Amino acid sequence: MALFKRKTPGRPGEWFYCLEHQTVEEGPDCPGKDRFGPYASREEAAHAMESARERNLKWENDPRWNDAPPAADADADEEERR
Repeated sequence: MALFKRKTPGRPGEWFYCLEHQTVEEGPDCPGKDRFGPYASREEAAHAMESARERNLKWENDPRWNDAPPAADADADEEERR
């Protein structure tokens, strides 16, 4: 038996951005794996990719989430192993 087979009905006023079709839709027409949302307005959903890009950039540059050593330290560690 497949999980999540039943389609969840959308609520009026909930907006989603479909990643597969690259369109804004009211209510979840596409599967959850293919969409961002819900958003409060059509305008917010239309800017979903831009918002995600900005959020990702912010997280990538957040020192609390950056576990990778700086490039110079990585090179020094490699030299020590040799």
